[in-house]
Amino acid sequence: MISFESDYNNGAHPKVLQHLVETNEKQTLSYGFDVYCDNAKEKIKAACDDPEAEIFFLAGGTQTNATVIDSILHTYEGVVSVETGHINTHEAGAIEFTEHKVISIKEENGKMNAQALDDYLYNFLHDGNASHSVYPGMVYITFPTEYGTLYSARELDEIFEVCRRYKLPLYVDGARLGYGLMAESNDITLPYLAKHCDVFYIGGTKIGALCGEAVVFTHNNAHEHFFNIQKQHGALMAKGRLLGVQFDALFTDNLYFDISRHANDMAMRMKRIFQAKGFRFFIDSPTNQQFVILSNETVKQLCRKDIVFTHWGPYDKENMICRFVTSWATKPEELDYLEENL
Repeated sequence: MISFESDYNNGAHPKVLQHLVETNEKQTLSYGFDVYCDNAKEKIKAACDDPEAEIFFLAGGTQTNATVIDSILHTYEGVVSVETGHINTHEAGAIEFTEHKVISIKEENGKMNAQALDDYLYNFLHDGNASHSVYPGMVYITFPTEYGTLYSARELDEIFEVCRRYKLPLYVDGARLGYGLMAESNDITLPYLAKHCDVFYIGGTKIGALCGEAVVFTHNNAHEHFFNIQKQHGALMAKGRLLGVQFDALFTDNLYFDISRHANDMAMRMKRIFQAKGFRFFIDSPTNQQFVILSNETVKQLCRKDIVFTHWGPYDKENMICRFVTSWATKPEELDYLEENL
Protein backbone atom coordinates (compact mmCIF):
# COMPACT_ATOMS: atom_id res chain seq x y z
CA MET A 1 0.00 0.00 0.00
CA ILE A 2 1.15 3.53 -0.84
CA SER A 3 -0.64 6.08 1.30
CA PHE A 4 -1.12 9.77 0.53
CA GLU A 5 -4.17 9.84 2.80
CA SER A 6 -2.67 12.14 5.46
CA ASP A 7 0.54 13.51 6.93
CA TYR A 8 0.19 11.44 10.11
CA ASN A 9 -0.01 7.95 8.63
CA ASN A 10 3.52 7.08 9.79
CA GLY A 11 4.88 6.96 13.32
CA ALA A 12 7.46 9.60 14.24
CA HIS A 13 10.59 10.93 12.59
CA PRO A 14 13.60 8.75 13.55
CA LYS A 15 15.31 11.62 15.40
CA VAL A 16 12.19 12.11 17.53
CA LEU A 17 12.09 8.40 18.33
CA GLN A 18 15.82 8.43 19.06
CA HIS A 19 15.39 11.22 21.61
CA LEU A 20 12.50 9.34 23.24
CA VAL A 21 14.66 6.24 23.57
CA GLU A 22 17.68 8.17 24.83
CA THR A 23 15.64 9.81 27.60
CA ASN A 24 13.47 6.82 28.45
CA GLU A 25 15.36 5.75 31.59
CA LYS A 26 15.56 9.27 33.05
CA GLN A 27 13.16 10.18 35.86
CA THR A 28 11.38 13.53 35.80
CA LEU A 29 8.53 15.38 37.40
CA SER A 30 5.08 14.88 35.87
CA TYR A 31 2.50 17.07 34.10
CA GLY A 32 5.07 18.93 32.00
CA PHE A 33 7.24 20.17 34.87
CA ASP A 34 10.34 18.52 33.50
CA VAL A 35 13.62 19.51 31.91
CA TYR A 36 12.59 18.34 28.44
CA CYS A 37 9.46 20.50 28.35
CA ASP A 38 11.55 23.39 29.69
CA ASN A 39 14.17 22.87 26.98
CA ALA A 40 11.53 22.67 24.26
CA LYS A 41 9.82 25.84 25.49
CA GLU A 42 13.08 27.79 25.42
CA LYS A 43 13.83 26.59 21.88
CA ILE A 44 10.34 27.54 20.71
CA LYS A 45 10.62 30.97 22.33
CA ALA A 46 13.91 31.50 20.53
CA ALA A 47 12.43 30.39 17.19
CA CYS A 48 9.53 32.82 17.72
CA ASP A 49 11.84 35.60 18.92
CA ASP A 50 9.44 35.95 21.83
CA PRO A 51 11.19 35.36 25.18
CA GLU A 52 8.00 36.21 27.10
CA ALA A 53 5.78 33.68 25.29
CA GLU A 54 3.77 31.24 27.41
CA ILE A 55 3.79 27.70 26.04
CA PHE A 56 1.66 24.68 26.83
CA PHE A 57 1.85 21.17 25.35
CA LEU A 58 -1.30 19.25 24.42
CA ALA A 59 -1.72 15.90 22.70
CA GLY A 60 -3.88 16.58 19.62
CA GLY A 61 -5.32 19.29 17.39
CA THR A 62 -9.04 18.99 18.14
CA GLN A 63 -8.29 18.81 21.85
CA THR A 64 -6.09 21.90 21.51
CA ASN A 65 -8.71 23.92 19.64
CA ALA A 66 -11.44 23.06 22.11
CA THR A 67 -9.26 23.86 25.12
CA VAL A 68 -7.81 27.14 23.83
CA ILE A 69 -11.13 28.46 22.54
CA ASP A 70 -12.97 27.52 25.73
CA SER A 71 -10.28 29.26 27.80
CA ILE A 72 -10.80 32.54 25.94
CA LEU A 73 -14.57 32.79 25.46
CA HIS A 74 -17.23 33.82 27.93
CA THR A 75 -20.33 31.65 28.13
CA TYR A 76 -22.32 33.96 25.83
CA GLU A 77 -19.61 34.21 23.15
CA GLY A 78 -18.74 32.33 19.97
CA VAL A 79 -15.71 32.07 17.70
CA VAL A 80 -15.66 33.53 14.19
CA SER A 81 -14.35 31.21 11.47
CA VAL A 82 -14.69 30.89 7.72
CA GLU A 83 -17.16 28.28 6.48
CA THR A 84 -14.33 25.91 5.56
CA GLY A 85 -12.44 26.41 8.83
CA HIS A 86 -11.34 23.19 10.48
CA ILE A 87 -13.38 23.81 13.63
CA ASN A 88 -16.46 24.32 11.46
CA THR A 89 -16.06 21.26 9.24
CA HIS A 90 -13.90 18.43 10.54
CA GLU A 91 -14.01 18.46 14.33
CA ALA A 92 -17.36 16.77 14.90
CA GLY A 93 -18.82 19.77 16.72
CA ALA A 94 -16.05 19.77 19.35
CA ILE A 95 -16.34 23.53 19.86
CA GLU A 96 -20.13 23.39 20.13
CA PHE A 97 -19.64 20.56 22.63
CA THR A 98 -17.97 23.13 24.90
CA GLU A 99 -21.19 25.19 24.46
CA HIS A 100 -19.63 27.83 22.20
CA LYS A 101 -21.05 28.56 18.76
CA VAL A 102 -18.84 28.57 15.66
CA ILE A 103 -19.92 31.70 13.77
CA SER A 104 -19.12 31.12 10.10
CA ILE A 105 -18.49 33.77 7.44
CA LYS A 106 -17.65 33.48 3.73
CA GLU A 107 -14.22 32.32 2.58
CA GLU A 108 -12.03 33.02 -0.44
CA ASN A 109 -9.74 30.13 -1.43
CA GLY A 110 -10.12 28.79 2.10
CA LYS A 111 -9.07 32.11 3.62
CA MET A 112 -10.74 34.76 5.74
CA ASN A 113 -10.96 38.20 4.16
CA ALA A 114 -10.29 41.11 6.49
CA GLN A 115 -13.01 43.27 4.92
CA ALA A 116 -15.57 40.47 5.21
CA LEU A 117 -14.63 40.08 8.88
CA ASP A 118 -14.90 43.83 9.43
CA ASP A 119 -18.30 43.93 7.70
CA TYR A 120 -19.64 41.08 9.83
CA LEU A 121 -18.44 42.61 13.10
CA TYR A 122 -19.72 46.09 12.22
CA ASN A 123 -23.13 44.78 11.16
CA PHE A 124 -23.41 42.63 14.27
CA LEU A 125 -22.63 45.45 16.64
CA HIS A 126 -25.08 47.78 14.88
CA ASP A 127 -27.90 45.24 14.88
CA GLY A 128 -30.62 46.19 17.33
CA ASN A 129 -31.04 42.51 18.21
CA ALA A 130 -27.34 41.91 18.98
CA SER A 131 -28.08 41.45 22.67
CA HIS A 132 -30.25 38.46 21.76
CA SER A 133 -27.45 36.79 19.78
CA VAL A 134 -24.21 34.94 20.40
CA TYR A 135 -21.48 37.58 20.60
CA PRO A 136 -18.29 37.16 18.61
CA GLY A 137 -15.59 36.71 21.25
CA MET A 138 -12.55 35.74 19.16
CA VAL A 139 -11.43 35.07 15.60
CA TYR A 140 -10.01 31.76 14.33
CA ILE A 141 -7.98 31.10 11.18
CA THR A 142 -5.70 28.27 10.08
CA PHE A 143 -2.25 28.55 8.53
CA PRO A 144 -2.15 26.86 6.08
CA THR A 145 -5.89 26.77 5.46
CA GLU A 146 -8.00 23.64 5.17
CA TYR A 147 -7.22 23.73 1.43
CA GLY A 148 -3.48 24.18 1.85
CA THR A 149 -3.57 27.85 0.82
CA LEU A 150 -1.61 30.59 2.58
CA TYR A 151 -2.21 34.01 4.00
CA SER A 152 0.31 36.63 2.99
CA ALA A 153 1.94 38.78 5.66
CA ARG A 154 -0.23 41.66 4.52
CA GLU A 155 -3.44 39.60 4.76
CA LEU A 156 -2.54 38.40 8.26
CA ASP A 157 -1.73 41.96 9.32
CA GLU A 158 -5.08 43.21 7.98
CA ILE A 159 -7.01 40.54 9.88
CA PHE A 160 -5.04 41.26 13.05
CA GLU A 161 -5.78 44.98 12.70
CA VAL A 162 -9.52 44.26 12.48
CA CYS A 163 -9.25 42.09 15.59
CA ARG A 164 -7.40 44.87 17.43
CA ARG A 165 -10.02 47.41 16.41
CA TYR A 166 -12.83 45.28 17.82
CA LYS A 167 -10.75 44.05 20.81
CA LEU A 168 -11.00 40.39 19.78
CA PRO A 169 -8.21 37.83 20.23
CA LEU A 170 -6.88 36.24 17.02
CA TYR A 171 -6.13 32.51 17.25
CA VAL A 172 -4.16 30.74 14.52
CA ASP A 173 -4.53 26.96 14.16
CA GLY A 174 -1.08 25.72 13.14
CA ALA A 175 -1.69 21.99 12.81
CA ARG A 176 0.33 22.14 9.57
CA LEU A 177 2.24 25.31 10.43
CA GLY A 178 5.63 24.04 9.24
CA TYR A 179 4.35 23.34 5.74
CA GLY A 180 3.04 26.88 5.49
CA LEU A 181 6.23 28.48 6.79
CA MET A 182 8.40 26.45 4.41
CA ALA A 183 6.30 27.00 1.28
CA GLU A 184 8.25 28.80 -1.46
CA SER A 185 5.62 31.51 -1.86
CA ASN A 186 5.27 32.21 1.88
CA ASP A 187 6.36 35.55 3.30
CA ILE A 188 5.38 34.93 6.95
CA THR A 189 8.05 33.95 9.44
CA LEU A 190 7.51 32.40 12.84
CA PRO A 191 8.48 35.68 14.64
CA TYR A 192 6.12 37.62 12.36
CA LEU A 193 3.28 35.22 13.17
CA ALA A 194 3.97 35.53 16.89
CA LYS A 195 3.69 39.31 16.66
CA HIS A 196 0.48 39.26 14.60
CA CYS A 197 -1.82 37.04 16.64
CA ASP A 198 -2.70 36.47 20.30
CA VAL A 199 -2.26 32.72 20.39
CA PHE A 200 -1.30 30.02 17.92
CA TYR A 201 -0.16 26.45 18.04
CA ILE A 202 2.71 24.62 16.44
CA GLY A 203 1.51 21.30 15.11
CA GLY A 204 3.62 18.25 15.90
CA THR A 205 1.22 15.38 15.18
CA LYS A 206 1.18 16.16 11.45
CA ILE A 207 4.86 17.14 11.30
CA GLY A 208 7.05 14.37 12.62
CA ALA A 209 5.82 13.69 16.15
CA LEU A 210 3.95 10.68 17.46
CA CYS A 211 1.51 13.20 18.91
CA GLY A 212 1.59 16.67 20.34
CA GLU A 213 0.88 20.35 19.73
CA ALA A 214 2.62 23.36 21.29
CA VAL A 215 0.27 26.23 22.19
CA VAL A 216 1.98 29.62 22.19
CA PHE A 217 0.36 32.63 23.89
CA THR A 218 2.25 35.58 22.51
CA HIS A 219 1.32 38.63 24.57
CA ASN A 220 1.31 37.41 28.17
CA ASN A 221 -2.37 36.70 27.61
CA ALA A 222 -2.90 33.07 28.62
CA HIS A 223 -5.74 32.48 31.03
CA GLU A 224 -4.23 32.53 34.51
CA HIS A 225 -5.76 29.12 35.16
CA PHE A 226 -5.06 27.56 31.75
CA PHE A 227 -3.46 24.58 33.51
CA ASN A 228 -6.77 23.88 35.27
CA ILE A 229 -8.72 24.32 32.04
CA GLN A 230 -6.39 21.81 30.35
CA LYS A 231 -7.16 19.37 33.15
CA GLN A 232 -10.92 19.89 32.78
CA HIS A 233 -10.66 19.07 29.07
CA GLY A 234 -8.68 15.89 29.66
CA ALA A 235 -5.87 17.67 27.83
CA LEU A 236 -3.23 17.48 30.56
CA MET A 237 -0.88 14.52 30.18
CA ALA A 238 0.50 13.01 33.37
CA LYS A 239 3.59 12.03 31.36
CA GLY A 240 3.95 15.52 29.94
CA ARG A 241 7.59 14.75 29.16
CA LEU A 242 6.36 12.65 26.20
CA LEU A 243 5.42 15.89 24.44
CA GLY A 244 8.36 17.91 25.66
CA VAL A 245 10.91 15.35 24.48
CA GLN A 246 9.40 15.34 21.01
CA PHE A 247 9.34 19.12 20.61
CA ASP A 248 12.84 19.29 22.06
CA ALA A 249 13.93 17.06 19.16
CA LEU A 250 11.83 18.86 16.54
CA PHE A 251 13.32 22.24 17.45
CA THR A 252 16.91 21.01 17.50
CA ASP A 253 19.10 21.61 14.43
CA ASN A 254 16.18 22.98 12.38
CA LEU A 255 14.51 19.54 12.16
CA TYR A 256 10.93 20.86 12.22
CA PHE A 257 11.55 23.16 9.29
CA ASP A 258 13.69 20.73 7.29
CA ILE A 259 11.11 17.94 7.35
CA SER A 260 8.37 20.43 6.48
CA ARG A 261 10.38 21.58 3.47
CA HIS A 262 10.86 17.96 2.39
CA ALA A 263 7.10 17.34 2.44
CA ASN A 264 6.51 20.47 0.36
CA ASP A 265 9.19 19.42 -2.13
CA MET A 266 7.49 16.05 -2.53
CA ALA A 267 4.10 17.76 -2.95
CA MET A 268 5.44 20.06 -5.67
CA ARG A 269 6.82 17.07 -7.55
CA MET A 270 3.43 15.39 -7.13
CA LYS A 271 1.75 18.49 -8.52
CA ARG A 272 3.99 18.40 -11.58
CA ILE A 273 3.15 14.71 -12.11
CA PHE A 274 -0.58 15.42 -12.13
CA GLN A 275 -0.10 18.45 -14.36
CA ALA A 276 1.98 16.49 -16.87
CA LYS A 277 -0.80 13.88 -17.04
CA GLY A 278 -3.39 16.57 -17.79
CA PHE A 279 -5.30 16.48 -14.51
CA ARG A 280 -7.05 19.56 -13.14
CA PHE A 281 -6.78 20.92 -9.60
CA PHE A 282 -9.68 22.01 -7.42
CA ILE A 283 -7.51 24.72 -5.84
CA ASP A 284 -3.91 25.83 -6.20
CA SER A 285 -2.06 24.78 -3.04
CA PRO A 286 1.62 25.62 -2.43
CA THR A 287 1.86 23.26 0.55
CA ASN A 288 1.79 19.52 1.22
CA GLN A 289 -1.93 19.05 0.49
CA GLN A 290 -2.90 18.76 -3.17
CA PHE A 291 -6.55 18.72 -4.26
CA VAL A 292 -6.96 17.00 -7.62
CA ILE A 293 -10.08 16.43 -9.72
CA LEU A 294 -10.21 12.78 -10.78
CA SER A 295 -12.85 10.91 -12.73
CA ASN A 296 -14.75 8.34 -10.70
CA GLU A 297 -13.21 5.62 -12.87
CA THR A 298 -9.67 6.89 -12.19
CA VAL A 299 -10.42 6.84 -8.47
CA LYS A 300 -11.45 3.18 -8.70
CA GLN A 301 -8.37 2.25 -10.71
CA LEU A 302 -5.96 3.90 -8.29
CA CYS A 303 -7.67 2.23 -5.35
CA ARG A 304 -7.24 -1.13 -7.06
CA LYS A 305 -3.51 -0.35 -7.24
CA ASP A 306 -3.49 0.11 -3.43
CA ILE A 307 -2.88 3.85 -3.67
CA VAL A 308 -4.65 5.45 -0.71
CA PHE A 309 -5.88 9.05 -0.68
CA THR A 310 -8.81 11.04 0.66
CA HIS A 311 -12.07 11.21 -1.29
CA TRP A 312 -12.76 14.83 -0.36
CA GLY A 313 -16.14 15.09 -2.06
CA PRO A 314 -17.92 15.06 -5.43
CA TYR A 315 -16.92 17.67 -8.02
CA ASP A 316 -19.81 16.68 -10.28
CA LYS A 317 -21.55 13.43 -11.17
CA GLU A 318 -18.56 12.07 -13.10
CA ASN A 319 -15.65 13.47 -11.08
CA MET A 320 -14.42 13.62 -7.51
CA ILE A 321 -12.22 16.03 -5.57
CA CYS A 322 -9.38 13.99 -4.12
CA ARG A 323 -6.79 15.05 -1.57
CA PHE A 324 -3.22 13.75 -1.79
CA VAL A 325 -0.95 14.58 1.15
CA THR A 326 2.82 14.28 1.60
CA SER A 327 4.85 14.25 4.82
CA TRP A 328 8.33 13.89 6.29
CA ALA A 329 8.12 10.19 5.43
CA THR A 330 7.15 10.51 1.73
CA LYS A 331 9.73 8.81 -0.49
CA PRO A 332 10.52 9.59 -4.15
CA GLU A 333 9.80 6.00 -5.11
CA GLU A 334 6.24 6.39 -3.79
CA LEU A 335 5.74 9.24 -6.21
CA ASP A 336 7.29 7.09 -8.94
CA TYR A 337 4.64 4.44 -8.24
CA LEU A 338 1.87 7.05 -8.38
CA GLU A 339 3.20 8.37 -11.68
CA GLU A 340 3.39 4.90 -13.21
CA ASN A 341 -0.20 4.14 -12.32
CA LEU A 342 -1.90 7.39 -13.31
